[in-house]
Amino acid sequence: MIVSYLLKVAMLGSAWVMYLLLALSVASIGVMIERAVYFRKHGGGDELSDALLALLENGDIEAAEGLLGRHTSIEAEVFQAAFRWIDGGVEAFSLAVEGEMMKRKGEVESGMTLLGTLGNNAPFVGLLGTVIGVIVAFADLANGSSKVNMDKVMSGIAEALIATGVGLFVAIPAVVAYNIFQKKITDVEDNVASMSKRICALLAAGEHEPVEIPRDHAPPAHAPVLAEATPEPGAIEPDAPTPPPPLAREVAAETSSPDLASEPGAEA
Repeated sequence: MIVSYLLKVAMLGSAWVMYLLLALSVASIGVMIERAVYFRKHGGGDELSDALLALLENGDIEAAEGLLGRHTSIEAEVFQAAFRWIDGGVEAFSLAVEGEMMKRKGEVESGMTLLGTLGNNAPFVGLLGTVIGVIVAFADLANGSSKVNMDKVMSGIAEALIATGVGLFVAIPAVVAYNIFQKKITDVEDNVASMSKRICALLAAGEHEPVEIPRDHAPPAHAPVLAEATPEPGAIEPDAPTPPPPLAREVAAETSSPDLASEPGAEA
């Protein structure tokens, strides 16, 4: 029963598949044109990196913000919004750049889902039209065997194969455009990541600058700096008394002993 219902649906023909592919082709071309205009308008991020770093190395924050305001690239929009957090240090600025890039990710990747879907599935839609056309052709063949019916079957199969060709015609440009725009998105993300790391390195270097000693407390330039002498192992400090040798200590002990003074003949 299900097969009979599906056969009735298939006998409606594959013309609707052709109209569907035509509508998808128009939508695909529209997305391609819109994305091409968008990336052309917001391009030029490669030249922004070196100019922005040069201004920041000179400490000219206002000029750097002015450069970002005049530039129309996606990278400039991201860093212009993230510069509000630059006084918070390296971590705050890095998180701000990452958040702003994620915020604009939907705008940058707009239309890419449609192109990817058409590139993957348009051939299958065309193949569906071909299958439906072949079903109709064999159904016509079953109705009679005359030469007129055979000519109708052959023309039906030829028309059915056109649907596959149209599906490929829609899919191939969509795949090419998807790869091109995906490469541009990857370049933008790489530029943002590279600029963020370089600016964070510059901020980190500024946070760890050496402390300058005031001139009032600095030693004179001609005064040599004497290193504190480290005593060698076993050396005797000059202020400590020198201990007598062992032999002198034994003689002193013998002369001061009371037993030697009481021996007979000691006075002689």
